[in-house]
Amino acid sequence: MKFSVNFGDADLQQYAIAASLIISGICTIINCVQLPIPGTKFVLGTGVLSVLGTSFGFLPVFEAGIAAMKADGVDPEDAYGKMLGTVMVCCFVEIFLAFIPRDALRKAFPPLVTGIAMMLIGAGLTGTGMKYWGGGAVCADMNWKNHQDTRGANSVYDLVGFGTMSDENGTDTGIRRIMPIPGEVCGGKTCCRAGDVLLPFGSPEFIGLGFSVVCMLVIIELFGSPFMKNCNVIMALLFGYFVAGVSEKCEGSTCASYVVDDKIESAEAITFLWVKTFKLGFYGPAVFPLIIAFIVTTLETIGDIGAVYDASEEDTESEEFDKSVQGGLLSDGVCSFFSAIATGMPNTTFSQNNGVIALTKCASRRAGTAAGIWLMFFGILAKISGIISSIPDSVIGGMTTFLFCNVFVSGLKVVAQSDLNSRRNRMTLALSMGLGLGVAMVPSVVGDYRDSYGTTAFWPCRGAFRDGSACSDSERAIRDGVVIFLGTPYCIGTVVAIIMNLILPKDMEIVRADPPAEAGKA
Repeated sequence: MKFSVNFGDADLQQYAIAASLIISGICTIINCVQLPIPGTKFVLGTGVLSVLGTSFGFLPVFEAGIAAMKADGVDPEDAYGKMLGTVMVCCFVEIFLAFIPRDALRKAFPPLVTGIAMMLIGAGLTGTGMKYWGGGAVCADMNWKNHQDTRGANSVYDLVGFGTMSDENGTDTGIRRIMPIPGEVCGGKTCCRAGDVLLPFGSPEFIGLGFSVVCMLVIIELFGSPFMKNCNVIMALLFGYFVAGVSEKCEGSTCASYVVDDKIESAEAITFLWVKTFKLGFYGPAVFPLIIAFIVTTLETIGDIGAVYDASEEDTESEEFDKSVQGGLLSDGVCSFFSAIATGMPNTTFSQNNGVIALTKCASRRAGTAAGIWLMFFGILAKISGIISSIPDSVIGGMTTFLFCNVFVSGLKVVAQSDLNSRRNRMTLALSMGLGLGVAMVPSVVGDYRDSYGTTAFWPCRGAFRDGSACSDSERAIRDGVVIFLGTPYCIGTVVAIIMNLILPKDMEIVRADPPAEAGKA
C-alpha cells in the first residue's frame, strides 16, 4: 500500500502495513482450511499449504489511478477509497473465472500470454523499485527540477527555488522560479528524506544503503545454509536496516541519522482493521486495467497451486487438484473483495511458499494455518508496523528491485514453456513486449508527468497543447482510462498478446521434398 498511496502521514503508513498483515493472515487461514459451500460441490480455499498476500500485480494500476485523481484535485485518501470500491466490483471477474474449467482457461490464455503479462508486471515494478532505491518515488519524479540550468558559477539550481530569478549580473528579472515541490526541499533543491537526512535523489549515500541489501543477498547465496537461502529476503532487509541504523550523515559537527525512532514511538501498542476508514467510491478509468490484473492473477494462481501439488508430491491430474484450483480462484476473488472492505489491496495466492515446501518437506495445512495466525499477530502489534515504516526508502528499494525483477524472471520461465522457434510465438512476444517495455521505459509518451496532469501531447486536457477549453468531466474520465491503459505496461502488452494469439495463424508445417543430405555428402 505504501507504493500505491505514498501516504505522507506516518500513522496512515503504519495502519496500512498492519492492515495488510492482518488481512493476509485471515485469508491464508481460509485458503488452507478449505470451506465447503453448502448445497453445492464447490469449495472456498485450496485445502493445501498456500499463503495469500497483497499482490504486486495491482500496484501499477493503483499508482496510475491515484496519481490521476490526485492531479484532478481529489484527496489522496478519497482516491484510495475509490480504487478500493472499484476493486470490489472488478474482483467478480475472478470469482466468475473460478467456475470455468481450468483446461478452458489455459486454452484461452496459454503460457505465452501469461508469461508476457508476468514479465511486464515485473518490468514496470522494477522501475518503481529503482525510484525507491535512489531515495523515494516522489523525489525521483521531481528530480528533473535539479537539472534545469548549468550556466554560470552559481546557477545550477537557478531556475528552481522560491521567489524570482536573477540574471548573470545579479539583477532581478521578475521571472518566478519553479518551486522545488512536491517533496522535501533542501537548499532550494528537491530532496529525498531518510530519517533526519535530506539528500538529492540518487545520492551515493542512498545508493550505498540499497546496495548493502544486494550484497547481503549475494553473500547468503554464496555461503548461506539452505535455511538461510530460503530466508534471504528478510535477512538481507534486516541487514540493510542495520547498516542504515548505525550510519550517520555528518556535516561539520552536526550529524543526522538515516533511521529515527519517531515512527516506532508514535505507533500504538495494538491496532486492528477499520481503525482507519476510507470513503468508498468508484473510478471508471481503472476498470479495464483491474480486469486485466485479475485475469493475470487467475492464471498465476492456477500455476501456483500446481507447483504446490508438485512440491507436496500430490497428483495434479486428480479430482482433488481440480477442486483446489476452483477453491483457490474463488478464494482469491472473495478475499480480494474482503480486502477492499477491510481497507487493503487485493490478496492473491503467493508462490514463494513452494520453495519452503520443497526445502522442509512439510506440506501440512496446519503449517499454513499457523503462518496465518502469526501474520495476524504481527499486524495487531502496531509497533512492528512502526518498525517497518521506519526503514529508509533506499533500503526498501534495494530489496524490492530484486523482488520485482523476480516477477519478471518468473514470467520468463513461463514463456520458456512455449516454442520460441515458432514464428507466430516470436511475433507475439516481440510486439507485445516491445509496446509494454516501451511505455515502461518512457511513460511520458502517453502519460503525464507528476504534478502536471492533463498536459501530455498525446491527449491534452489543458496547457499549451490543448486547443479550446479544458476537458469536460466525461472527456476527462475517458481520457484517464485510455492513458492508464496505454501507460500501464502489462495492460497494453497483455491485450496485444491476447489479440495476436487469437488472430495469428499457426505456423505452416515444413515438408521436405527430398530427404536431408547425409553428413559429408553433397
